[in-house]
Amino acid sequence: MTDGGAQEAANPTAPSTVRRLDTPESGELAQLSAVFEDLQYVLRCCEHLVAALAVPRPDAVLVEALWTGALVGYVRCFSGRTKILTDADVESLELDDEVVKFHKTFPTLRDHYASRHVNPRESFTIGIAQANDGHPTGVAVVSAPRPPVDDTTVRLLGRIAYGLSGLVDGRMQEAQARVLETARQMTAAQLAELPLVHLSESPVG
Repeated sequence: MTDGGAQEAANPTAPSTVRRLDTPESGELAQLSAVFEDLQYVLRCCEHLVAALAVPRPDAVLVEALWTGALVGYVRCFSGRTKILTDADVESLELDDEVVKFHKTFPTLRDHYASRHVNPRESFTIGIAQANDGHPTGVAVVSAPRPPVDDTTVRLLGRIAYGLSGLVDGRMQEAQARVLETARQMTAAQLAELPLVHLSESPVG
C-alpha cells in the first residue's frame, strides 16, 4: 500500500504510467483505502489529544476540534453505505467486552459533538435575579459546562482504531492482489484503452 503516490503492489519502483481501472475489485480497494486513511486520521487526532490533555490547562478549543474530528472520522468507517467495517469487526479484535460496548456509543457522541442544533460545550438556563424584597432586578444567563473528553476515553478510541487499522490493512493486501490479477488478465491493448491517471510529482500530505 502506498501513501500519497501510486505504485504497483509487487514493484517498489515508481510506475511510468497508471491507468484507471473500474472493476468491482478496484472499487473495493478504493473503499478500503478510504477507511484506512480515516483510521490513520483518527489515530493522529488521538495522539494530538493525549498531548493536549497532558498540560495543566488544556486548550478547550483545540481539544474539542480534535475530538470532534476523531469521532466523525471513526464513525464514518462504519458507514452503512460502504459496509467496509461493522460491529462484528470490532468484536473480532477480541478486546474487553466493555471496550466493544463503548465502541457502540461513538455514533451518539459524534451526533452530540457534530450537532447542527445543540451546543456541545454548555447548556444554558435563563433566570430572573431578585432583590431582597422579591422584585426582579435583572436577567441571569447561567451556563453549565458539559463534561469534556478525558485521556482514558481518547486512549480507548485510539486502541480500537489501531486494531482496526491492522484488520483493514490485511484486507487491502488481499484486495490489491485481486486487482492485479484482474489487470493481468487484460491485454496490453485493453489496458491502453483505459483512461490515464495523472500523478503528482511529489506526494501529497
